[in-house]
Amino acid sequence: MDMMIKEIEVEDAREISTWTYEEPYSLYSMDSSQDTIEELLDSTYYTVFNNSNIMGYFCYGEAAQVPGGRTEGLYNRVEAIDIGLGLRPDLTGKGTGLEFVIKAIEFGINKYKPKILRLTVAGFNKRAIKVYERAGFVIEESFINKRNEEEREFIIMLKHLK
Repeated sequence: MDMMIKEIEVEDAREISTWTYEEPYSLYSMDSSQDTIEELLDSTYYTVFNNSNIMGYFCYGEAAQVPGGRTEGLYNRVEAIDIGLGLRPDLTGKGTGLEFVIKAIEFGINKYKPKILRLTVAGFNKRAIKVYERAGFVIEESFINKRNEEEREFIIMLKHLK
């Protein structure tokens, strides 16, 4: 699959901000608010295209961290570049995940030259965890993120680079 990556633009951010995922993945849904669009435009987000269609996005740094992990200081333990990924809802579960993750890894390595890549994933998301493990990430630790009245487990995974 031929993927093209570019810095996110306003039109891309507007489209991505409308994405909604089915349960139990709805925590990845966005709300199309101006705040969400502005976050997507913070210069750490990149749009991924297949042909001329948006297939997803990558983000790096703090944008890829979960607040509960930051609060507990978990992101300060290891010097790493955080990576976040969002695949368009209708493409999830269709076998494109590994290639998408590998492209995010390659892009992150070329842009940031890290020794370690780190990602954070919801603990229930076994499908994504399996893909991340196939891409060379290993589970490091987990934590509970509290948002409003809801508590959810998240897993931090690392990929050591040579």
